[in-house]
Amino acid sequence: MFTADWLWLYLGAALMILELVSPGFVVFFFGLAAATTGVLRMFIGDGVTTTWQIFSFALFSVVYLVFLRRLVKKVFLGNTETSQSNFENDFPGKVAVVTEKINPPLAGRVMLGDSEWTAIAESPIEKGVNVRIVSRDNLTLKVEEI
Repeated sequence: MFTADWLWLYLGAALMILELVSPGFVVFFFGLAAATTGVLRMFIGDGVTTTWQIFSFALFSVVYLVFLRRLVKKVFLGNTETSQSNFENDFPGKVAVVTEKINPPLAGRVMLGDSEWTAIAESPIEKGVNVRIVSRDNLTLKVEEI
């Protein structure tokens, strides 16, 4: 059961499975092209040359990538929206609770809502004290004691 048509089908299945561990949703279409070549070879028969098989694989790969990829990505990824919220400006002025002592220059931890954040301050702040967020730098909040 290792004829060329089955080898194309096995290659197609392997490439489609490989898509599960690779990003970009591209390898799947090469697998689909290999499977299509295998199915065509089954119907056409043994008179198909290796050159024709490779040309068929290349042609189907390009066609599937150009025409199907955009359509299939929409189905799997759906519509995405960009948040209109300015994440940087959502934090200043909010109140948090220190969960791990802040002892400058070492950072501590604060609880804001249901999330714990790394926090820095200009002066030491004990655990359990309420603080006001002054600014945010990436994942670190700058706080001051209330």
